[in-house]
Amino acid sequence: MVRVEFLGPIDKEAMELEIGSLNELARILSEDSTLAQWLKNSAVAVNDTIVRDRETPLKDGDRVSILPPVCGG
Repeated sequence: MVRVEFLGPIDKEAMELEIGSLNELARILSEDSTLAQWLKNSAVAVNDTIVRDRETPLKDGDRVSILPPVCGG
């Protein structure tokens, strides 16, 4: 299982999924209208490393974090 965590202001509980790539995750998350707005602008980390390639493979025990943009000062 891959654990998917939503950080910051994304109001969604973590989930455990049987997926093999970030592409699969993107398809699943885009079906949720409350998440779709965040996906376009959020960074993605796999096991605490930022990744940009949606073909990134995922394996059992991986942790994916969805990191929305933040404002600060």
